[in-house]
Amino acid sequence: MKKILYLIAATAIICTVIPSCGARSGLSGSAIAPSALRTDLMEHTEKDFGEGCALIGSSRPQFSWIVPSIGDGTLQESYRIILNRPLEANAEAPGISAKQVWNSGWVESSASVAVPYGGPQLEPGKDYEWSVELRLTNASGKRLNTSKSVYKRFKTASEMSEYATPAYPLVAKVDSCTLTLNGICDFGKAAFGKLRLTLTSARDDSITVIIGERLKDGRIEHTPRVSSVVYDEIGLNVKAGTHTYLVEPNRDVRNTGPMAVPLPEYVGVVAPFRYCSIDGVPVTEGQSGSSPSGDLPAIVKAERISYHYPFNQEAAHFRCSNDTLNAIWDLCHYSLEPCSFTGIWVDGNRERIPYEYDALIAQLCHYAGDAEYSIDRRTLEWLLAKPTWPTEWILYAVEIAWNDFLWTGDSRALKANYDILKAHSLDALRRGNGLISTKAGQTPAFLASINRTGDITDIVDWPHNGIEDDGFVYTDFNAVVNALYYRTLLRLADIAQVLAKENSEGYTQLTGPYAADAARFRSEAVETRAAFRKLFYDAGRGVVCDGIGIDHASLHSNMMAILCGLLEQEEIPAAADFVESRGLMCSIFGAHNMLEALYAAGRGDAALRLMTNPSMRGWYNGIRLGTTITLEAWDDSFKPNQDWNHIAGAAPGNAIPFGLMGIRPVEPGFARAEIRPQIGDLEWAEMRLPTIRGNIEMRIDGKSLRVTIPANMTADIWLPNKRGTMTRTTVGSGTHKFKMK
Repeated sequence: MKKILYLIAATAIICTVIPSCGARSGLSGSAIAPSALRTDLMEHTEKDFGEGCALIGSSRPQFSWIVPSIGDGTLQESYRIILNRPLEANAEAPGISAKQVWNSGWVESSASVAVPYGGPQLEPGKDYEWSVELRLTNASGKRLNTSKSVYKRFKTASEMSEYATPAYPLVAKVDSCTLTLNGICDFGKAAFGKLRLTLTSARDDSITVIIGERLKDGRIEHTPRVSSVVYDEIGLNVKAGTHTYLVEPNRDVRNTGPMAVPLPEYVGVVAPFRYCSIDGVPVTEGQSGSSPSGDLPAIVKAERISYHYPFNQEAAHFRCSNDTLNAIWDLCHYSLEPCSFTGIWVDGNRERIPYEYDALIAQLCHYAGDAEYSIDRRTLEWLLAKPTWPTEWILYAVEIAWNDFLWTGDSRALKANYDILKAHSLDALRRGNGLISTKAGQTPAFLASINRTGDITDIVDWPHNGIEDDGFVYTDFNAVVNALYYRTLLRLADIAQVLAKENSEGYTQLTGPYAADAARFRSEAVETRAAFRKLFYDAGRGVVCDGIGIDHASLHSNMMAILCGLLEQEEIPAAADFVESRGLMCSIFGAHNMLEALYAAGRGDAALRLMTNPSMRGWYNGIRLGTTITLEAWDDSFKPNQDWNHIAGAAPGNAIPFGLMGIRPVEPGFARAEIRPQIGDLEWAEMRLPTIRGNIEMRIDGKSLRVTIPANMTADIWLPNKRGTMTRTTVGSGTHKFKMK
C-alpha cells in the first residue's frame, strides 16, 4: 500500500506545473474534498512567486476551507484538522512521511472560516502542512463524509508573534507589445513596470527610449496636458550587434519621498506606461530610421516587466445587457491588478501614499474581484500606523476594519488593533452637543492616540472648488463629518460586542471592558443621531444642511445622511430625490458614497444611469480619453495634476456586485449572505462573486432570477412582490430559481 501511495504522490508532483515553496501541495483530492485551504487567509502559501512564498508569522494561525457542495442545502456538521511537520528526507511526499504536530479530533462545528489552531506554538522558519476532513449533511438530512483534502504546505517566518498579517511577494508579469501603424509599441493596457528590449545595432550608440501612458496624434504624448500623466525619456547606451537591455524608468522624486510606500529591492524603479518607442519613432528589424548618430537600432523584441500583488483576474465575472456598463466593469476590475504594485493600496503614481478612503474603495473592489484579503488588511495596518490628514479619512479606518471582519470572519485584526481603532472614533473631539469638531481639542495627547503629528482637517471632497464638493459650506460642525462619526460609533459598538462575545467564552451575559465599550458607543450614537437630526435636518425641505445654522444643502450632506442611517424611513425618498437632482457633483472618488447611498435608498435605476452616463463627468469619459486604469478625476480639466492610475476612481467595481446585483455578507465570513438586486432597466445581468466560502453565482432578467449559493452558506433573497414591497426568502446552498413579479 505504501508503494502505491508513493507512486500516486510522485504522479501528482510530475503533473504539477506551479512552482512551490518547500514541497508540493500533496495528494490530489476527490471532487467532494474540501478545497481552497487557507492559512491566515492566504490560499497560495505553497506557491513560490519568484521571490519566495508568503510566510506565516502567527504562532497560532487560523485555517479556512471551502466546503464541497453535495446537493442542495449542504452544511458542514463536523471537521478534523491534522497538522504535520514534513520530514526532510521525504520533502516531496507531504502527508506520507511526516511528524504529526496536532490532530484536532472530530469537532462538532459548522465553522469553516477562521478556525483557530489548537496545538503547540509553531516554530519560526519551519515547514508545516495541514489537511482537513469533513462530515456533511444535505437538505434531506442525510449525513455524508468527504474525502480528506490535499495537504496544504506553508512556511513560518523567521520571527513569530501571536498574530501577524502575512503578505505575498510581488509578482513579475511579462507582456509583449504590438506595433501601431506609426511604429509605437503598444502593450494594450497600462501597468507599473520597466522595459526589456532586444535590439540590433550596426554600431555602438546612445539612444533615447520613450515610455508613456497615452498617445496624441499617433505619437507618445511629449508634453502631457496633465502634469502627472507619465512621459519619460530614458537614455540607453547600446552595443553593436544584437543584445538585450533592461531599461528602468527615471526615478521620480515626487513618489519616492519618506511618506511613499517603498518598493522591494527586487522590483527596482517602475512607472506606469502603455507605450514605448525609440527616439519617438521605433523601427522593426530590417527597417531603418535616422538619428543624430545615424540609423536607429532595430527592435527585435520589446517586453514590459510589470509588478503587482497576486490577483486572479478570472475569479469574478460580470456581464449585462448594457455594453457601456460592461466596459466600465472591465476598466474598474482590471485596475486592481496594476494599482497593487506596491503591495499596499496607494493613491496612484504621483505620490504612492496610502489614504484611508482610497483604501476603502480598493478594499471593496478587491473583495468583489478575488477571494484574497491580505493586501487590504496590510493597508489598514499601515494606515493605523501612518494616518493621513482628513478628518473623515480617520473615521473610515474603522469601516475598513469592520469590512475586513465581515468578509473574512477573522476577528484577530479587530482585537490586535482595538485600542487605536477606539481612538479613531474621534471621541476626543466630541462636544457637549453630541457632535465632533476639529476646530478645537486637537491636543498632543489626542494626536498621539491616532499616531498623527499634525492636525486633522475636514475634507468632504476634493478639490474644494465648488464643483467637486457641490458648494459645501464649511463650518465648525460639519454634517458630513458627523454622519460618519455616527456610523463609526455604531461600528465600534459592533466591534466591541464581537470581542466581548469571544471573551465571554459562551456566557450569554456579556461583561468586561469590551461589553462596557459596546454599551457606551451605542449610547453616544443615540445622542449623536438626535443632535444631528436636530441641528442639520431641515424637515420643511426634507434635506440635510451642511452645518449648524446653514441653509445650504449639498449632495454630500444628504448622501452621507442616507448612507449612515440618520434619516427615518419615510424621510429617505425626499433626500434621495435631492441626491438624484444634483447628479455627479462630486469627485470620481466621492461618487463611491453617492452610489452606495442610492442603492441604500432603493434607487438602483438612478445609480445605473450615473454609472453609464456618457458625459465628461462619468466613468466612460476615462475610456474615451484612452486610459485603461481608472482616473483620479472625471477629466483632466477638473484636476490638472491627476494620475491616470488611481484605484479610488473604481467605485463601479464594487457598486455593481454589492449594489446593482445586491450581494452582501450579513453574517461574518459570509456565513449568511443577502441578495437584493436593483438592476434598473437592464434586460439581464449575471455575476460570479468569489467569497471565502466559494462562489455565489446569479443571473437575473425581467422574468426570473437564478442563484447558486455555495455549501455551508445560507442566503436571504429579497425580491419585489405584487404589493410593491420586498419579500424575503431564505435558502441554503444549491441552485435556486425565482420568478420575478
